[in-house]
Amino acid sequence: MITDEHKQAALELLDKSQRILITTHIKPDGDACGSVSGMAQALRGQGKHIRTLFLSRIPNWYAFLQSEPPVILGEDVTEEQLLSGRWESFDLVVMVDVNSVSQLPVLSDYLEKTGIPVLVIDHHATADHLGMVELVDSSAAAAGVLVYEFLKYAQWPIKERMAEALFVAIATDSGWFQFDNANGRVYRDCADLIDLGASPSQIYDKLFKNYSVARFKLMQTMLDRLELHFDDRFALQCIHKDDFVETGANYEDTENFINECHRIASVKASTLLVELEDGRIRCSLRSRGDVDVSQIACLYGGGGHKMAAGAFLPGPMDHAKALVLEHFQPLIG
Repeated sequence: MITDEHKQAALELLDKSQRILITTHIKPDGDACGSVSGMAQALRGQGKHIRTLFLSRIPNWYAFLQSEPPVILGEDVTEEQLLSGRWESFDLVVMVDVNSVSQLPVLSDYLEKTGIPVLVIDHHATADHLGMVELVDSSAAAAGVLVYEFLKYAQWPIKERMAEALFVAIATDSGWFQFDNANGRVYRDCADLIDLGASPSQIYDKLFKNYSVARFKLMQTMLDRLELHFDDRFALQCIHKDDFVETGANYEDTENFINECHRIASVKASTLLVELEDGRIRCSLRSRGDVDVSQIACLYGGGGHKMAAGAFLPGPMDHAKALVLEHFQPLIG
């Protein structure tokens, strides 16, 4: 539970910091992108020098949230520039939607090397407690909920673009209000954000009615390979690295693909395995509530929530599939 004392400590830390880096986990989703944007705009409004850094590319459909082109580690800033301090110097790092070293490649080394104070705003149950001050609430549907509620506490102005970004954060991490975490708190916060200028219909069109042909073909390829196990209660989906070449899609295009199989009434849990260029398998896990998929993710250094988690598995694909089936057998078989 986040108390007013926690929020006050965060506010004091931000007040005394002038050069602030805002970042999030690798493979940023809607909650990450929206929370980074909302927090960055709020702090710029307080006269702070703000830089945002993403550890991998953001999906194209979230680009409209950023007030300036996103800075990508490894593309716009090299790892050596970051670690050596030759990019920029900061007196505070704000991390949203993440509190785990496994989700912060290179950046975790930067934090350890520099000792820069860290403010964490996160809603995941798994945590490495990286912050000097932490606003953490695993009962919150999204980090965007915590950012919004902190901004209300701070009594900082929330303008229309900020409201839009935070609405995206909350709406996407609640499955556009379809998941069990879409509680009264979510609806109350989103109602406030609508009153502040967020337009749900316009946002929905930007997020869900803009598939490229390549992305749609990639999804079709994934669905063609769908496997059902354990009396159709478990769905296994996979995407090979060659599929990206053949369809012209990008790795970012796989976001939310895992949810497609949950249109099947019998499916209670699912996995999406994506083969990466380095041979590892990115494993996304989902559950309708009967299975705690975060337990499986933690076995491989990952994490998340009971109903949504992820980790990286060793390849090749057939080996990763066998591991997943082995772990789900006692839980759902």
